[in-house]
Amino acid sequence: MQAIVYHGNNDIRIEECPEPVPGPGEAKLRITGTSICATDIEEWQYGPLWVQHGSPNPLTGRQTPLILGHETAGTVAELGEGVDNVSVGDRVAINTVLTCGTCFWCLRGQQAVCPNMAVAGFMADGGLAEFMVWPAAKLVPMPDSISDVEGPLLEPATVAVHGVRRSGVRAGDNIAVLGCGTVGLLTVQVFKAAGARVIAMDVREQSLDLAIQLGADEVVNSSNETFAAARLLEITDGVGPDIVVESAGAKETPRMAIEWTRRGGTTLLLGIYSTTPEIDFNKVVGSEITVIGSVATSPGDLEAAVKLVAQGKIDVKPLISATVPLSGAMEDGFERMLDPNKEIFRIVIQPGL
Repeated sequence: MQAIVYHGNNDIRIEECPEPVPGPGEAKLRITGTSICATDIEEWQYGPLWVQHGSPNPLTGRQTPLILGHETAGTVAELGEGVDNVSVGDRVAINTVLTCGTCFWCLRGQQAVCPNMAVAGFMADGGLAEFMVWPAAKLVPMPDSISDVEGPLLEPATVAVHGVRRSGVRAGDNIAVLGCGTVGLLTVQVFKAAGARVIAMDVREQSLDLAIQLGADEVVNSSNETFAAARLLEITDGVGPDIVVESAGAKETPRMAIEWTRRGGTTLLLGIYSTTPEIDFNKVVGSEITVIGSVATSPGDLEAAVKLVAQGKIDVKPLISATVPLSGAMEDGFERMLDPNKEIFRIVIQPGL
């Protein structure tokens, strides 16, 4: 089968690989779509950051070279021994996070920070391939109302669900989402579903236009910090947002998010940073701001994301900028995502095209 394989920094290749064979408790999936994430691009250009390299992952025993792809969905093609929760032919969303279930954190319900965590595409073979094998217990049935091309975006929707749950949002809260890429725009929609008033912030007018389309109550161009700060205060009656979400992943945006959070409010960090932000922690201390980091998912988050998309409370269609075959993943996917002037959100790779 064809697959996109990560070998190291600036070294990913389309290769012929053996088809995987499901073991006990596993299912073999025919991949129907995998989206390319900014983290995939960062791993390619600056990594290995998250990709297992130099020593095997304790759960999977794997390290580079690895098949990329963590935003993926498929159809069950074959069952390993003992699998009874899915059947051949089922269309499924894939919880691509594995945890040990036995460590200090897993036993306290904090699976997202399990030190033994393995994520498909980073610590195990992922979905940028024709087939993939994954534990059947980590598969969630995908209703017919969610198409094959939409399926991969359930993973970033799950990241948004996890972050919103961690934020402690209450109905009626004022939320500012700073950075309206794919995860940011999904987060806007999840906060709206939770009954919040949402202000979308970005430097790109295209993103702000889409934020309005997807339900944001207000939009603010954040390219001018002074204007953006004044506008947030105006919208929130001089108080400031209850929660500011940082989902841009830029060097300055965590500082901006903290500065714009109201006294006693919460800053939620969803971004992944390839540079080291500088923050004045006196602002955190003096204003009693709660700063929350959020990564990956916890049990139930994917199921919630599937339900919200199926109900139409999250719309992922506008975030799909292109679909390309696996054979074109490098030129029409990875290379295109490198363009600093790109006006795209997610490119979905479909092996069946």
